[in-house]
Amino acid sequence: MKQENILAAILLALLLLPHVARAGESPQKIRIGFPSLAFSYMPFYVAQEKGLLKKAALEAEYIQIRTIIQPQALLNGNINFLPSVSTGMSAAASGLPLVVVLNLYDGAPWILVTNKEINKPQDLIGKKVAISGIRTAAHNFVLAGFKKMELAEKDIGFISTGGTASSFAALASNQVAGAVLTPPFDDKAVSLGFKKFLFLGDLVDIPYVGLVTSQAEVKTHRDQIQKTIGALLEAVSWLRANRGESAKMIAEKFKVTQAEAERTYETMIGMFSRDGRLSLKIARGYLDILRQERPLPPDLDPQKLLDFSMIPPARQ
Repeated sequence: MKQENILAAILLALLLLPHVARAGESPQKIRIGFPSLAFSYMPFYVAQEKGLLKKAALEAEYIQIRTIIQPQALLNGNINFLPSVSTGMSAAASGLPLVVVLNLYDGAPWILVTNKEINKPQDLIGKKVAISGIRTAAHNFVLAGFKKMELAEKDIGFISTGGTASSFAALASNQVAGAVLTPPFDDKAVSLGFKKFLFLGDLVDIPYVGLVTSQAEVKTHRDQIQKTIGALLEAVSWLRANRGESAKMIAEKFKVTQAEAERTYETMIGMFSRDGRLSLKIARGYLDILRQERPLPPDLDPQKLLDFSMIPPARQ
């Protein structure tokens, strides 16, 4: 091989490596908004706590902010990213200049957990069900699932709690007959005598968690987005490779037993996206769900809401 070809090959290999901060490189500050503590955000927690964002020359601040106001906070510059792919797609479908740049999960683990008096879907009529937020991804997901069970929105009294942990608390204190939960809160509820009534993912597919930013950020801070994506994908690799330590982190962070943490870990690992992309089938299906609550352009192309060009080449 000629010397110039060898040098070109080495240069290409270096370009494909994850970004590592150089000595003296000033960190770029980023802000990410989260509605509450949730197991689905474990890649974000690992990226921060294991120094993966810092290694990529990023100084990240995690801000608690309600899901419903995250899109506007992103456009206003209060945050650089939001983690809900479904929230980002919903806002972008309504005309806001947002774009999904990373998908971390294939599927959503939302589970309807109820008291033992609920034995069939019709038993929910007239009952209260706790959910993290109205007109959020979880709410749209539940409504689509309920429709397949021949239940209408007016049949259920949805209670907005602001987060999964608060929904669990509402169920545990018997303020509601059911709650839409994710691991490990579903197992915690079962340990208190409640039951897993329905895994909503059996009824409908919906986008879950990843990384959403604004089109303006893509134009002006593309390198910063690439670094953030790289750190999160490295966090996913760390989670896959460190079962014991990952389960320990889950147990400590969510105050659950080791057995509950291990089940949560297995659920998470089984749902991670293989390539960081959202399938067009799920994207189109989600737009169809959104059309049930509000008018959308019939020719809306879901590909215009997605931009996975900043995922490292090895993942594409």
